[in-house]
Amino acid sequence: MKETSATPAPRVGCRRIARALRGLALLLILVLVHATAAQERRWVVAFANLTEEPGVTLEGTGFTGREVREGFALAARQWPIDLVVYDNRRDSRQALANVADAIGRKVDLFIHYHADAVTNAAVGPRLRAAGIPVLAINYPVPDAPLYTVDNLAAGRIAGEALAEFGARAWRGHTVVAVLIGHLSAVEDRVPERAKSVTEGLRRHLPTLKIASLDTQGNPARVSGLLGRLVTAEPRTKFLIAAMDDATALAAKAALEAAGRLADGAIVGHGVDRSIHGGMSERKELDPNNRGSIVLGSVAFYLDRYGYDVLPLAVRMLRREPVPARTVTHHKLITAANVFVEYPPYDMQ
Repeated sequence: MKETSATPAPRVGCRRIARALRGLALLLILVLVHATAAQERRWVVAFANLTEEPGVTLEGTGFTGREVREGFALAARQWPIDLVVYDNRRDSRQALANVADAIGRKVDLFIHYHADAVTNAAVGPRLRAAGIPVLAINYPVPDAPLYTVDNLAAGRIAGEALAEFGARAWRGHTVVAVLIGHLSAVEDRVPERAKSVTEGLRRHLPTLKIASLDTQGNPARVSGLLGRLVTAEPRTKFLIAAMDDATALAAKAALEAAGRLADGAIVGHGVDRSIHGGMSERKELDPNNRGSIVLGSVAFYLDRYGYDVLPLAVRMLRREPVPARTVTHHKLITAANVFVEYPPYDMQ
C-alpha cells in the first residue's frame, strides 16, 4: 500500500490576521503623522488694538493700550500662534486699513478692538468675504463672537461691598454715598457702571442718600468736588464709589487733606498698577496695608485680556463652538487677596 503524505491546509486565518495587523499599523502611522502635523500647525492671528497712544487709558480705567498689547504677547506664547499686532489709533480709516493689510497677509483670524459701530459693521463682511473669522473686543462686530467687560456686574460688586461695610461699621451714623469720576463718559460706558453701583448700594441700604460728582475725567478735580461735600457734611460718613483707581486715590487724598480719613470708605474700579504693586512698592492694596480706607477695587483685567481672548480664538480656529458673548469675570480685589490675583514680581 502506497503511503501518501498529507499536504498542510493553507493558513488562511493567519494571513488574514497578518493583513489586519499591517492595516492597523498603517492606520497608527497615519494617525501619528496627522497628530504630529496638528501639533506643528501654527496660526497667524491678527490683533488690532484700540489705541497705543501714550497716556490714553481704556474703558474708563487706568489701563493703557500698551498694557493690553503686552498681555496678548505674553499669552500668545502658550498657544501655537504667531501674533500680528495692529494699532487702530481710535481712527476708523486706520482700522479699515489694518483689516485690508490683514486680508493681504491671509491671517487665520482677526481680533478687532475698535469703538465705532459704523466701522465695525463694515469690518465683519470684509473679513468674512476673505474667509477670515473675526472676534470682537468690547464693541460688537455683527455676527461675530464678542469678549467684553461687564460694567453692570463690576458696578454692582463695588456698590454691594460699600453697602455691606456701611451697614456693618457705621450702623446708627448718618451715611452718604458718593459716586465720583468721569460719570458722563458714555463712550466708556461709565454711566452703566455708576447706575449699577447705585443698585448695589441700595440693595443693602435702600434709603441711602447718593451724591454724584463728575470729574470730567480729571482726577485733579476730585479734591475740590469732594472737599466741598465733606465740609458741608461735618458729621457724616461717606461711602465713596470711584469709577477708576486714579479717582479712588485722589478721593483718599482729599479726605486726608480735610482731616476726615476716619469718615470715608472707598472702592475703585480697574486694579491697575497705580493701586497694587510688588513686595517693595507698598501700594494701597497691599497685605501689609489692611487698615486703608480704600477697601478694594473691582478688577477689570485689561492687562490680561490675551489670556481670556486667545483661548476663544483658538477654539474658533479649531472650529469649536464659542459663546456669542463672553464677559470679564470681575472680582473685588482687596489687601487680603491682591497677591493671590496679582502675585508680586519683585521679591527683594
